[in-house]
Amino acid sequence: MKLRKYKTTDSDIISGWIVDERSLYQWSADRINKFPLSGEDINNCYLPMMHTGRFIPLTFIDQSDNIIGHLTIRYPIQSDRVVRFGFVIVAPVLRGKGYGKALLSAAIEYAKITLNAEIITLGVFANNDNAKYCYQSVGFKSIGKNEIYQMPLGEWECIEMSLSL
Repeated sequence: MKLRKYKTTDSDIISGWIVDERSLYQWSADRINKFPLSGEDINNCYLPMMHTGRFIPLTFIDQSDNIIGHLTIRYPIQSDRVVRFGFVIVAPVLRGKGYGKALLSAAIEYAKITLNAEIITLGVFANNDNAKYCYQSVGFKSIGKNEIYQMPLGEWECIEMSLSL
């Protein structure tokens, strides 16, 4: 399994993993407010940010080049030493089998070696226990800076997490 540069054609597979509104908002927060989600919706969200050079979408593939996961890395502040993971997702049939941990481990290595990052941050909704536990399993810690988001499905608490490299 390895990370590779995101291709716009990946979006059709990734969008198929979003099966309901709850999973849409857990995955994208309020960044993409459209369900059902299409590959075009993902690309329309990503393309303007990709041109900045500070937004890096990556696709996780298996030995046969099948798409099994995806995430983005962006620079949330001017410092090139801090990056933020987002849009983290694993194919539903592979969840709970260690693929999320493998995806995150590969992305952490990429951030450390390729991007020379020193800190990785992310946000996870409190109602997404599986994701929260997965992040903790690779070393992310809650930094106690939680926010409440008004989501279309109600008020959701977002837990801010960080990993020092």
